[in-house]
Amino acid sequence: MKYIDQNKCPMCETKLKSVKLACPTCKAEFPIETELSVFDYLSENDMSFLKTFLSCRGSLKDLQEKMNISYPTAKKKLDDIIQQLGLNEVNGKKEGKKIDMVNLKNLSFDESKASDIVKEKLIENAGKATIASITGNKYIIRINPDGTSFQCDDLPFTQYWDFSIFDLVVDLCLESKGEAKKGNARNYRLGEGKCTRDTITGYLGYKFFHKEDGDSIFDPVFILCAILDWAGIAWNRRGYISLTNDFRMKISSKKKEGIIL
Repeated sequence: MKYIDQNKCPMCETKLKSVKLACPTCKAEFPIETELSVFDYLSENDMSFLKTFLSCRGSLKDLQEKMNISYPTAKKKLDDIIQQLGLNEVNGKKEGKKIDMVNLKNLSFDESKASDIVKEKLIENAGKATIASITGNKYIIRINPDGTSFQCDDLPFTQYWDFSIFDLVVDLCLESKGEAKKGNARNYRLGEGKCTRDTITGYLGYKFFHKEDGDSIFDPVFILCAILDWAGIAWNRRGYISLTNDFRMKISSKKKEGIIL
């Protein structure tokens, strides 16, 4: 099976399933209804890394030599894949600490920073909120105990997102007169087609995920844009987002105070 980078239908965002098996010799087809494996959602680069790791029988030292990479790079890559596969669990329960909402509420926030606005609103909602995509699908997001990142319960694997990712989206919007195209990493590789640096997907691919041209990347744009809309930072439109008037005024006010954003 060809490895895919997304578990959602590119048209309606419904979770994809296998619906038939086919014999390559007699062409007979057999209907099935099976959830795709978490391995099917790994990028080709991640799957290649995992195969190399297994061929090295789990030795990071041998992996480093075979792939000509440093230990920190190999360790981080392996940790990322383990997280994507949902294997960071103990006794069937996800690892995690109880969130101290009291300490989080004592944090100071900058109302002109998208990262702080989203964080503050989540804290006001006891650390969890349900957001809606542009198609009406519901997703649960929650702040993590570190207070600097969040996760979405409805993605195919546990992924921690640093709140700074929202500041990058705003930066791109400001470079484009307050609007930015969403882009598409489901059907294009980084730097190609609708996944170029002038789109949110492509911009984050370079700036946040530190990927290179030609890489396959996970596309979280539909979640991020829904959160920005929920937080009152940007209007979530089909194909693009636009900063709200209220948020633009907050940025303008900071600039008048002589603060460089």
